[in-house]
Amino acid sequence: MTIHKNLIAGEWIGTEGVENINPSNTNDVVGVYARACAEDAKSAIAAAKAAFPAWSHSGILQRHAILKKTADEILARKDELGKLLAREEGKTLPEAIAETIRAAQIFDFFAGEVLRLSGEVLPSVRPNIGVEITREPIGVVGIITPWNFPIAIPAWKVAPALAYGNTVVFKPAELVPGCSWAIADILHRAGLPNGVLNLVIGKGSVVGQAMLNSPDLAAITFTGSTTTGKRVAATSIEHNRKFQLEMGGKNPMVVLDDADLTLAVEAAANSGFFSTGQRCTASSRLIVTEGIHDKFVAALTEKLKGLVVDDALKAGTHIGPVVDANQLKQDTDYITIGRSEGAKLAFGGETISRDNPGFYLQPTLFTEATNQMRISREEIFGPVASVIRVKDYEEALSVANDTPFGLSAGIATTSLKHATHFKRHSEAGMVMVNLPTAGVDFHVPFGGRKASSFGPREQGKYASEFYTVVKTAYVLA
Repeated sequence: MTIHKNLIAGEWIGTEGVENINPSNTNDVVGVYARACAEDAKSAIAAAKAAFPAWSHSGILQRHAILKKTADEILARKDELGKLLAREEGKTLPEAIAETIRAAQIFDFFAGEVLRLSGEVLPSVRPNIGVEITREPIGVVGIITPWNFPIAIPAWKVAPALAYGNTVVFKPAELVPGCSWAIADILHRAGLPNGVLNLVIGKGSVVGQAMLNSPDLAAITFTGSTTTGKRVAATSIEHNRKFQLEMGGKNPMVVLDDADLTLAVEAAANSGFFSTGQRCTASSRLIVTEGIHDKFVAALTEKLKGLVVDDALKAGTHIGPVVDANQLKQDTDYITIGRSEGAKLAFGGETISRDNPGFYLQPTLFTEATNQMRISREEIFGPVASVIRVKDYEEALSVANDTPFGLSAGIATTSLKHATHFKRHSEAGMVMVNLPTAGVDFHVPFGGRKASSFGPREQGKYASEFYTVVKTAYVLA
């Protein structure tokens, strides 16, 4: 098969290839993608550094045109790219196409932001002096993305980095290189100058570490595990580098006695189990008050029984496979831990077989869980959720906030009082009322609190906080 190569200084480079395997059908090779080494990463950083002076002073119309052309091509190829995404990550085809459309919307939004670059002009406290406040690109930005959103997360990092005049060294998750390669290819053909975007596909321990070790990266944005995020932070501080981290979540969904039961069940099922639970915004803690607890568990169990787990490309599939064997083992290990801790397995918990060999797991629901169990404290990152019974709203809020994470939180209630109080007192970066905890718009800020996130928010106009540096200039009239 043709090797999809790395893009460094405008050239496609690489000879050693690694197979990209379909988790719905492990006999299906999605493609062969080059594996970069540490020297490739260094070359990519050098290319980005050399390209920065010209790109950082490029005209806004040039940047706008390239990002808009990229957005238009992604949208035009949504079915093709969505199928690629479904094959390499295991997301159902409708979810994969929706994510591809979102990536196009992100590039389109930041194409517009290029034309909306602005600053401030203020009077000085001293006579005859003016003050100009502007934002400038920060330099070479390192981008490290995860496997669970193979096209949307690269889009929401790459697009603003380029829009604000930075150059990029981009390392996608080695597990899902296809969509990232497609983005790099589209941008390259859209007219992006050589060296402005450099794609290096490879192991985090090799390519990622070479990026972290480089003094020439002015900033690094990372989405992934908490453990790796801490290493990104430590090395960035050593190099006096700006850094942005999006890490784990253990998101709560509170269901109160007065909730609309149908709505609550739909929100919980979507939050906890769709996309195979492989979303940092998934709600794996379902915190339910006593009066509705038994009805909610019964209704959610019936809902889960009706969900179809199968090949991501097959029509009618609700939940695709887990992304790979390692993630499947992590999920099943946590199911064993939950049982050993005394939680009751109300539904699922078994690996299953389908027509093709793949990493299939039943959606899994625990009841009689406590908030101190490991399955309630640690991120599982699979289709596994636990129901925690509480007395009332006050206890529900306390349990919801009793976590080291703080990305997303939800509440199902018909009480304006409780909804309003929860929005204000939930210790999360994003709060959903009568909605799934997963699912955010492309034009508004994304991010959390506590151990979930560090640094400025991603997406929307708030992205400028990370990808630019503020300059204050004084002018004598």
